[in-house]
Amino acid sequence: MNEPVGTAPARVVLASNNAGKLREFDALLGAAGIALVPQGELGVPEAEEPHVTFVENALAKARHAARLTGLPALADDSGLCVRALGGEPGVYSARYAQRAGGEKSDAANNAHLVDRLRGHADRRGYYFCVLVLVRHADDPEPLIAEGRWPGEILEAPRGANGFGYDPYFLLPNLNATAAELEPAVKNACSHRAIALAALLARLKEEER
Repeated sequence: MNEPVGTAPARVVLASNNAGKLREFDALLGAAGIALVPQGELGVPEAEEPHVTFVENALAKARHAARLTGLPALADDSGLCVRALGGEPGVYSARYAQRAGGEKSDAANNAHLVDRLRGHADRRGYYFCVLVLVRHADDPEPLIAEGRWPGEILEAPRGANGFGYDPYFLLPNLNATAAELEPAVKNACSHRAIALAALLARLKEEER
């Protein structure tokens, strides 16, 4: 059933099976009265991500989940962009090592990133997130929001929280990596938090 424009959906399928993302989104959206259902619980397979931009991949994933469930769908495409590497890993963050012939895992991705950055003095980078919310699969007005979280890439990991590149992602203003932050702190300042705040603001604007 299609949600009318201007109404915040109460139940949304999350176009991801990533447990870390689900925890973050649940914490951030629960307060807004939006209940997330992981697509895996509804039998939705992972969508293809053939595009070279975050927004195109997020839109493809959201439409895919909405089409197969009949529910509004939220998708994100996010990753780490490193200046010295021309924006790598970018949209390929989750399979960075795999594309170079390695395995698909956080450990392999981090090892490959550290190796690629060896010898580079500029270790600046940022996490980037694009969120897309569609009310139905053919929604002509998808809500799109983005967030950017700047930091630096370390040579050795610190911290046991988070996932992905978090143990190597230093936040100089906090003197901590993303993996050293308590979940509540991360959820208040991360790229997903920034994008979700923008998305919720858009929803509130439409309800006026």
